[in-house]
Amino acid sequence: MRYDDLHTRYNTKERQVSTRSTSFRISERAKKQLAERAEREGVSATALLERLIVEGVDALDHPGIVHRGSPNNRRAALAAGPDVWEVVSRLRELDGPEEERISTLTEETDLHPRLIRIAIDYAAEHPREVRDRIKRNQRAAEASRRAAQQRDALLR
Repeated sequence: MRYDDLHTRYNTKERQVSTRSTSFRISERAKKQLAERAEREGVSATALLERLIVEGVDALDHPGIVHRGSPNNRRAALAAGPDVWEVVSRLRELDGPEEERISTLTEETDLHPRLIRIAIDYAAEHPREVRDRIKRNQRAAEASRRAAQQRDALLR
């Protein structure tokens, strides 16, 4: 299974479909912390452990990437900046070669080009996750536009 597929399954309800039992030995302290945190988040210790593993590997593979959001709505982001999908979405809107787009985004946001490249690298390894976030945002923006038009029509 590709890592991107595992990551997508982790971030969707599919994660319950393809699971296998795995045995780990962890210290009592780690087990206690895991159980306490899982209880606070309202998830199982196994679900929390899976999330921590996936996000931990992401952090090792992509220094500067963190995950934000509630347990059921996690998303990759730059530690000192916007979500990865936001960076990619804006880059897609710009014209020109990659370096020119990065330069434009740097000027618009004051994000260092290195951070933009970190977001691009993460997105390249997790394309489905990023595309899905962009599509969700586009649908939400369209719904908001329709609601605004309906309000305007109602008030005329």
